[in-house]
Amino acid sequence: MSARSVTVQGVTDNQRLSPGDTAPAFTLLDADGAEVSLADYRGRKVIVYFYPAASTPGCTKQACDFRDNLADLEGAGLAVLGISPDKPAKLAKFRDAEKLTFPLLSDPDKQVLAAWGAFGEKTMYGKTVKGVIRSTFLVDEQGRIEVAQYNVRATGHVAKLRRDLSV
Repeated sequence: MSARSVTVQGVTDNQRLSPGDTAPAFTLLDADGAEVSLADYRGRKVIVYFYPAASTPGCTKQACDFRDNLADLEGAGLAVLGISPDKPAKLAKFRDAEKLTFPLLSDPDKQVLAAWGAFGEKTMYGKTVKGVIRSTFLVDEQGRIEVAQYNVRATGHVAKLRRDLSV
């Protein structure tokens, strides 16, 4: 089964989402190859975060921070979804190695990343490159963006997010 994605019409590369915008819909494969849709979370708040690559130092730190804070986040009514361009098999290895307990979703064609403004030009080591822009969003119960954060840092991001959300 291949990954499917449904994106909002008119969203262009590097177009950023803002609070109040409708969250772009998607259906992607998780680490086990099962389909997961944003619509599955309708009626509850969900943190959707985008990261460049599984098993890299920054992405591992960020994922482990979400894992370590998951009980408190869930206690506050928040689900967590991580999305990267990695294929499901790589996500499964990452999940198992780091004992991650929330869904990791695969967007190898980067359509969902682009629809959320999380793929495009960024500066890396002083050079402009095209790639994943580490980003985090809070989607409310009605599927609207409540918080949109771009270019977040891997280290300390979850703690800052918790402070911002009073969790």
